[in-house]
Amino acid sequence: MTDHQPLSPSQHGRIRLSAVVALFVLIGGAALAWWIVTQPPRIERQPPPEPAPPLVDVVSVSSAARSPDLQGFGRVEAEQATMLASRVDGQLERFAEGVMPGRVVEKDAPVAYIDQADLQLALEDAEAQLADAQAQLSLEQAEQQRARSEYESFGRQLSAERRALVLREPQLRQAQALVAQARVARDQAALNLDRATLRSPWEAMVQERLVGAGSLLSQGTEVLHLVGVDQFWVRASLPGEWLDWLQEGSRVSLSSSGWPAGEQREGTLVSILPALEENGLQAQLLIAVDDPLALNTQGPALRLGDVLRVSFTTRTRPDLIALPSAALRPGEQVWWVDADDRLQRSQVTLAYRGQDQALVSSGLADGRRVVTAGLAQPREGQHVRIRQRGDIPSDDNGGDS
Repeated sequence: MTDHQPLSPSQHGRIRLSAVVALFVLIGGAALAWWIVTQPPRIERQPPPEPAPPLVDVVSVSSAARSPDLQGFGRVEAEQATMLASRVDGQLERFAEGVMPGRVVEKDAPVAYIDQADLQLALEDAEAQLADAQAQLSLEQAEQQRARSEYESFGRQLSAERRALVLREPQLRQAQALVAQARVARDQAALNLDRATLRSPWEAMVQERLVGAGSLLSQGTEVLHLVGVDQFWVRASLPGEWLDWLQEGSRVSLSSSGWPAGEQREGTLVSILPALEENGLQAQLLIAVDDPLALNTQGPALRLGDVLRVSFTTRTRPDLIALPSAALRPGEQVWWVDADDRLQRSQVTLAYRGQDQALVSSGLADGRRVVTAGLAQPREGQHVRIRQRGDIPSDDNGGDS
């Protein structure tokens, strides 16, 4: 059995010191761990990065002689229309062959016939009355000749009044008047007989039959609704401030969504009406279209009541700059990019502003790169990037305000 030697005092001191140091290290580590756990993390603050300059679309501008593209809408209406009415009393016997709605009738062509029996009898009676009046005139002329012979054989001079009575001059004038009256009655009866055949006053399209065959007509009864086919009108509306660009007699292009693609008709601006349109207070214009039903020309036919798009030929003015309307900001201002790719602002004077295009008469120099899109909150001097072909628009900077 091995005997253990007792520790020396110095050894006991070293052991106690090591224990104390270990205890302090343990307490310090625990305190440091508690402090680390209880303290919030510290994040070092750094200045935010500079935002990327906005990406904008621009268009380079130049002045030249220009005219606006004025467009509007118009409704087709008849230039000539009538309710053809009977001018005599009688029964409507029949309509002429082919007289039905949508058909075209020639000028002076018969369109309807009124029964002529009564009118024929009236003419025969008037002719008999005329023959009787003429016979009475012949008899009176013979009586006057006899009275003149007797007066001359009498050998005395009478006053003018007495001589007129002796020579039966009043009776002669009365007989002549009866003949003239009978002749007028005969001519009127013949005219009524001719009017029993209703004729078209011009080349026209039958719009509607207003009565049927067999109807009893009186003078003024409307029989047919006719519309002239030589010319239609298109009544269009435009803002009043655009009228200075227009000139009567200029050409107008017409199109319709109901026509084949690319088909157009040509018209002429014939009148700018003095009255404004009640709804919207816009100016009204009349456009004449010849041969609207395309009877003798190629092209689509116009229909009454149809709504057409109209494009006007406008006057040209010098030294105008064309811009997309999207480039204009409130207050008739535009933003442009200088040589250092920084934003500048200009106040402009507009000669015309439409939905898609504006024409600037002053306030903008040639060669400016005008911003058309990409600005949200612009400021003067702001650095921007010019969008190149193939760049993807950014949602952060998109949209004009």
